[in-house]
Amino acid sequence: MNAKLDAYIKENFPKTIRSNKEDNGTLIGLPNPYNVPSIADRFQEMYYWDTYFLNRGLIIEGWTEQAKNNVENMFFLINKYGFMPNGNRTFYLHNSQPPFLSMMVDDIYAEIKDKDWLKNAYDVLVKEYEFWDTKRKSPIGLTMYTGNTQMAIDEGMYKGFIDRIGKRPENKTDAQLSCQYVAICESGWDINPRFDFHVEDFVSVELNSLMYGFEKNMAKFCDILGIEGTDSWNKKADDRLALMTKYMLKDNIFYDYDFTNKVISDKFSCASYYGMAVGMLNDVQAKALADNLHRIETDYGIAVTENWYDKDVYHYQWQYPNGWAPMQNLVMQGLMKYGYTEDAKRVARKYADLVERNFEANGNLWEKYNVVTGGIDIADESSDRHATMPPMMGWTAGVYIEACELLKKLGE
Repeated sequence: MNAKLDAYIKENFPKTIRSNKEDNGTLIGLPNPYNVPSIADRFQEMYYWDTYFLNRGLIIEGWTEQAKNNVENMFFLINKYGFMPNGNRTFYLHNSQPPFLSMMVDDIYAEIKDKDWLKNAYDVLVKEYEFWDTKRKSPIGLTMYTGNTQMAIDEGMYKGFIDRIGKRPENKTDAQLSCQYVAICESGWDINPRFDFHVEDFVSVELNSLMYGFEKNMAKFCDILGIEGTDSWNKKADDRLALMTKYMLKDNIFYDYDFTNKVISDKFSCASYYGMAVGMLNDVQAKALADNLHRIETDYGIAVTENWYDKDVYHYQWQYPNGWAPMQNLVMQGLMKYGYTEDAKRVARKYADLVERNFEANGNLWEKYNVVTGGIDIADESSDRHATMPPMMGWTAGVYIEACELLKKLGE
């Protein structure tokens, strides 16, 4: 780990902690101090899936209690709203984000070994699972992104969609684009070109991989707690994997599936590696992903998607050549889980070098990087957004810390 960057993170991670127990305007009050993604400017609220990657860094650095605070704030929001919102703002009640909470609980429990805490967490996770399993169930039984479509239509959210991609897609009504917007935001990959402006017809590979991991974690928690449910949760996971295999598997790789038009997507991206990260794959399927890593790996890291579209048509931030911290982390985790140690080490080294190089150049950590040039000349929805990217992004620090920890364990 770069000594200057290590010192910077230790000094500035605490500066991302906020505390407000009461609602204040659009900000939803939370019972515990919580981490926001950046020190100042934008993103001054707690976000759902960001926190998973941020927390992993906190735990490695010995700040487990603060990671636990973040998770318990999510328990509060689920108990209050029946689901975990995108973040603790009233304008984020349109949608959730990818369900990483069971993985966060697993990480915390591994540190504190408190069964009473785990039992409370389990009860809250049952509520979150019910939300995804009922409110987000597709006609083919797998889980899909949706968001609160009526709220999106009522608030005319099509305007935000058009603003972010640069121009209006053809043959889409205001209502359809509004619904697209909240569904894409729920994916966390806002905005991305994987679904060709009809995300409502898709079940996504990363969401269902996370749901499989959710079900397996719940079975594990039942075992630890000595309560009924292990067999039921394992069956849910087995049933999900069977459906994913039926609809989403092609050439030993899981892809998004358009259930309306009965078509498996041909768009290769980091989404397929979620199955590796949650341990869902057999050895043949894991090898297929390791063998295809070259399609998204560059000299500077992992691009979020393969280079399969014309970037001059629409503007996306979740597209090649952008490299996002969560994707580096999940690819590293998956490769390590299946024994591809050298590949994992290479990815970790590239990301650590990328972050350190840019920190030396401009003194900041950034939300995302261009993994083709190795800089911050990123593809985005607006031409000047990279110039205003907020510094000290929580998940960038978290993933950098974990990449350095991995390299340390592997003898580098």
